[in-house]
Amino acid sequence: MVDKLKVGQTRQQVRNILGTPLLANTFRPDRWDYVYEFKRQGRPLEHRSFAVYFVEDKLARWEGDEMPPSVADLNRAADAKSLPPGHTADDKGILSWFYDLFRK
Repeated sequence: MVDKLKVGQTRQQVRNILGTPLLANTFRPDRWDYVYEFKRQGRPLEHRSFAVYFVEDKLARWEGDEMPPSVADLNRAADAKSLPPGHTADDKGILSWFYDLFRK
């Protein structure tokens, strides 16, 4: 979702992209804080924070920990590690090959 942020977006646009901030400080109204925490069996495994900053109610900048990759990115990385050299995840499998053969 962070990839969808653009300088100049309104507060509402940012809220639509990232959701409601975990922290909206009364003393720092131009900063919203988001926290990501992943727990397994009640034990925190990952903790990351992210902040967005506004100037005149427009998004000026953002900063924070590197966000974990999406499920799609993780799957692509796993495919790349398991494929034989010279092949990509976009290569057709045997069933797709047969389907194309008989479809013609």
